[in-house]
Amino acid sequence: MSIVLLTVTIGALALSTLVAAIGAYLLLLTIAACCARRTTAPRQGPPTSRFVIMVPAHNEEKLLPHLLASCQALDYPRALFQVHVVADNCSDGTAAVARAAGASVHERCNTEQRGKGYALQWLLERLWASGEPHDAVVIVDADSDLSPNFLRVMDARLVRGERVIQGYYAVRDPEHAASAAIRAVALIVLHYVRPLGRMVLGGSAGLKGNGMVFAAELLRAHRWTASLTEDIEYHMALILAGERAMFAPDAVVKAEMPGSLRAAQTQNERWERGRIEMIRRFVPQLLCSALRQRRFLLFDAAVEQLIPPFAVLSALTLLALALALLAAHQLALGLGLFALTAQIVYVATGLILVRAPGTVYRALLFTPLFLVWKIWLYIRILLGLKPARWIRTARNEE
Repeated sequence: MSIVLLTVTIGALALSTLVAAIGAYLLLLTIAACCARRTTAPRQGPPTSRFVIMVPAHNEEKLLPHLLASCQALDYPRALFQVHVVADNCSDGTAAVARAAGASVHERCNTEQRGKGYALQWLLERLWASGEPHDAVVIVDADSDLSPNFLRVMDARLVRGERVIQGYYAVRDPEHAASAAIRAVALIVLHYVRPLGRMVLGGSAGLKGNGMVFAAELLRAHRWTASLTEDIEYHMALILAGERAMFAPDAVVKAEMPGSLRAAQTQNERWERGRIEMIRRFVPQLLCSALRQRRFLLFDAAVEQLIPPFAVLSALTLLALALALLAAHQLALGLGLFALTAQIVYVATGLILVRAPGTVYRALLFTPLFLVWKIWLYIRILLGLKPARWIRTARNEE
């Protein structure tokens, strides 16, 4: 056997084993998700939890009215929730729009500490200083809307002892653009299938940055952080402190997604840069704690961060299959085919569970283009072509 063929064979076997292991894990989560309960048991008696809905907003005068209208339409006693909007370094009419809708408005001007994390920290400090009574805090992005049952579902979960709850974060209007529909596929598996499966296996749902609910005493004990992906960082800190994020699949928050890949680039670069930083900072600590304490919760949280984005995983799987064919190695080929099959089942099951519209299925035809774009995005990150700082994502209405 030549050196070249030996190298290709070793590469094929190593890469096929890796993607097969990831595929097996995703398949396990998929099977568990199919066995999970997808509705929240209603509580006995009327709701009692007092909520503060916190909305960080930077120049969101066009999209904020959608969210505030959905808050007004919530099926929940109006006396039991208040909406607080932090108009963060705004140069438009965000504050005026929020006031007109009846929200409590907090205007913040700090050009040195920019971004959602800093805005939330600042608003939380003001909330605690005001002494406004509340049992839980909801964090929702300004470009989103809440399902009418959102607070009722969260109230039912809070009264049974849950302290950290993540709603189902989905895409609003995936039909308006192919890029939004592709993003809908990604969020279905990442924000629905995986957390649903983890609830069955005893893991943590994770925090997705939008549609999150925290018991008031927990937020006081574990202060919010500010980073490129403050939700992941906060989740890691909570996991290490022994907390578990629960998943409420029937409490839905839908957010606008950029209508083109160019517009989505800033948002995705920010997410992926932050995720890479969280892997470096927290995964070794999580794995060491998991081995020491023998807790699946810690191990699962580490594995979740190590699993590459689905587009990258698909590209690695195709590369593994190509190398296996070149090497004519049956075991490597079998492992690669298993990984590919597991990924197909993973995606198809998610689309079926959420009853995705036909537009989302048709968007799968654009997957090759999305794969190329995602790989290029990762190359940009690895080469350091953009600074690791917060940049606002362009909105479709702008």
